Amino acid sequence: MSKVLIAGGAGFIGSNLAKKLLAEGHEVIVADNLTTSSGDNIEEFKDNSSFTFINHDVTSTIPSEITADAVFHMASPASPNHHSKISYHALAYETMMVNTIGTMELAKFAHHNNAKFLFASTSEIYGDPLEHPQKEEYRGNVSTTGPRAVYDEAKRFGETITSYYWREKGLDARIARIFNTYGPNMHKDDLRMIARFIMQAVENQPITIFGDGQQTRSLCFIDDLVEGLTRLMFYDNTKAEIVNLGNPEEHTVNEYAQIVKRLTGSSSEIVHSEELPQDDPLRRSPDITKAKKLLSWQPNVGLEEGLLKMIEYIKNI
Repeated sequence: MSKVLIAGGAGFIGSNLAKKLLAEGHEVIVADNLTTSSGDNIEEFKDNSSFTFINHDVTSTIPSEITADAVFHMASPASPNHHSKISYHALAYETMMVNTIGTMELAKFAHHNNAKFLFASTSEIYGDPLEHPQKEEYRGNVSTTGPRAVYDEAKRFGETITSYYWREKGLDARIARIFNTYGPNMHKDDLRMIARFIMQAVENQPITIFGDGQQTRSLCFIDDLVEGLTRLMFYDNTKAEIVNLGNPEEHTVNEYAQIVKRLTGSSSEIVHSEELPQDDPLRRSPDITKAKKLLSWQPNVGLEEGLLKMIEYIKNI
């Protein structure tokens, strides 16, 4: 088994990844400054002798006493809530730095330790795509100066840094382009679409939709995603690979709102009270042909099964 460093390991995806790796017998070190994550997400690991937490900003050099065989770079404010206090709009500078300087520091650390490295990129690098579904070869339809650019462009440059390290330094690195994901350990104030819909529905508040709701999204349950991440890190022949990880099952935002309302038994009214945010993609769905071939991976958790788990989690918090 490996010693694994997870940057951003107290966040939504990082903490679920830590849980899986610990269960498989790995030694896990979480480095997180808790800016947008929660210590509650890793509380259950505190008494595990294979778990270590360091309160650390990864834009600074990793402490010299830390070593690792594999490094997951999951650290970044999440994408996007346009009004949330924890969004990348509120932490624009930090978002840019963690995905650029942070990527350099972690790649440098991985290279020094002769460790594997995975950069958590995003479907946002495709922008508002003109190709559908999006293949890894698609270069995107993006704005370098729009309100989303602090996240999208930082992730794109993070990919450039990662590819530099595998090309010029021989680093055993790979890039995961993560599409919309949901599940337990999402922050209770994380107002991304599905969390917001469920929060509103369980409180019988209006379920608010940006725009006309005809824009589409595809949602991957967290258990499926972390399985894809671990395969991409540890499977053979994944060095220098860029792989989409997400669920290709596509629904309109209106459909998601209706499904959430039904599953929660809510009396909420569905309202279209917000304009579509600038540069918000109208369609978003991954082509996962490469993940199927390279990793023998595809999502297994059905939409309603995953949403019921997410609803139960939100009710409990």
